[in-house]
Amino acid sequence: MLDIKYIRENPDKVKKACQDKQVKCDIDRLLELDKKRRELLQESESLKAEQNKLGKDQQEKAREIKEEIKKIEPALKQTEQEFDKLMKQVPNLPLADVPVGEGEKDNKVLRQEGKKPEFSFKPKDYLEIAEKLDIIDIKRAAKVSGSRFGYLKGGAVLLEFALVQLAFENLIKKGFIPVIPPVMLNQKAMAGMGYLDRGTDEVYHLEKDNLYLVGTSEQSIGVMHMDEVFEEKELPKRYVGFSTCFRREAGAYGKDTKGILRVHQFDKVEMFVFCKPENSSKEHALLLAIEEELMKMLELPYQVIDICTGDLGDPAAEKWDIEAWFPSQNKYRETHSTSNCTDFQARRLNIRYKGKDGLKFVHTLNGTVFSQRPILAIIENYQQENGSILIPEALRKYMSEVKKIG
Repeated sequence: MLDIKYIRENPDKVKKACQDKQVKCDIDRLLELDKKRRELLQESESLKAEQNKLGKDQQEKAREIKEEIKKIEPALKQTEQEFDKLMKQVPNLPLADVPVGEGEKDNKVLRQEGKKPEFSFKPKDYLEIAEKLDIIDIKRAAKVSGSRFGYLKGGAVLLEFALVQLAFENLIKKGFIPVIPPVMLNQKAMAGMGYLDRGTDEVYHLEKDNLYLVGTSEQSIGVMHMDEVFEEKELPKRYVGFSTCFRREAGAYGKDTKGILRVHQFDKVEMFVFCKPENSSKEHALLLAIEEELMKMLELPYQVIDICTGDLGDPAAEKWDIEAWFPSQNKYRETHSTSNCTDFQARRLNIRYKGKDGLKFVHTLNGTVFSQRPILAIIENYQQENGSILIPEALRKYMSEVKKIG
């Protein structure tokens, strides 16, 4: 949520930001409601102040004022409800250096890292390799759960837990606090993270319990400190969490229907940071550096993408993706993202810190460490002509020094 004072003082900037993010939001109507809300509040408070000054011998006048206040209350309530609804539809403002664009096609490649593998044979698709090795099974998953599900088995399971161990070992050394969070959130928490005002088709809602399944680990870590105040010396507060995540993939009709690149259920290790506003750009750079460091440890070729305004999503002010090289597709595919959400989520969740100048809202940031997608990139980049898969050197100590699968 943005600061309404900022919207009042910078309506054109906010309108431009909405336009750049491809979001329809009636800022003029929002400001009309804000003005009306403040006028009604002022009128109500003035009447209450007048009422409090009346003596015991002025009860008739007190009753008249009470009736006037009662008449204002329905209009005030209705105005506040419409105002709150519109406020929650205003997206976070992109930072100044974010490229302006309509969508994915306008994202910018910042750099490419790592050497692409050279094969003396035609590289196979990860699913073909994995099915022959019996380490990924989508046919049985479809039988019991439907499309966009898969069983990880044998070596794929060992790869996942090796990635998790690599992530936690390195992040804990850097001062991140490990956490396994809940995967179900109540409405207040999920709405506070900014994922229910648009894009609810992606979210699994358990209606009987009124709980939401998280679509990314950051959602349940970001709400940990809802309605809390940090001491300045506690910041930055950095977490690394592991959880299973759930997405409907409603907007992915016809995309990646084969395999498990885009699924309804997946595991993820995620970084989340609470920091002072002046440090959020530095923290964002740190999260990207950690992601790149781990990718280099795996010796996976990748590229870094600067996400344009139209592809940002509501909470993010700036976002960078990492895409790993998939030889069989002859292209890079997304495996990581990291976002600076400035104070957008903190305002909604009421998360502040006590500084020298009083209470201020923190900034929040998130970044992928590993999901299950790097497993697929490892299978493709480390495939051998005989159908086996070499294990990256960095993972072998977590797999009893096993050097290959198959």
